Amino acid sequence: MTDSLSSNATLNALASPLWDKVDGQLTSTTMPMLNANQLTLLAYCILREQLLEGGFVQLIQNGYGDFIFHNPFARAMRQWGLNDFSKWLYKARKVYDKTRDQLIIPTIDQQEFMALYEQYPEWDLFDDEFIETEPLITNSICEAYSKISHNSESTP
Repeated sequence: MTDSLSSNATLNALASPLWDKVDGQLTSTTMPMLNANQLTLLAYCILREQLLEGGFVQLIQNGYGDFIFHNPFARAMRQWGLNDFSKWLYKARKVYDKTRDQLIIPTIDQQEFMALYEQYPEWDLFDDEFIETEPLITNSICEAYSKISHNSESTP
């Protein structure tokens, strides 16, 4: 069993210098400061934070849907060896593509936002699956990123 606190601390230790490098924000100006693996790690941090706080509805409402689903994030997860997580992301993308146009419309208030969870129950299973597997996924991401970072540093 993976220790959730340990995985969280490791993820924070790996991501913190990257967030510092981009002044805490990924924008069109700061993204070129990072390589593809660094961007992938921060993409996971965003995905993880959004899903743990409010699920996919929140992630999409906060404007991160295209960043996660219309970029090569799922492919990068496969390349990092997280095949099951990659397949899961591709399944989630199918739901995203069906619900995107409605979910990107800003909500007026908290009540309208909360109603989205009832209107889009297809996200419930994805949210639940992530919560259940998050410690293992986070640990695997940390291990993969550390290995990739170490290999790229040792390559001339």
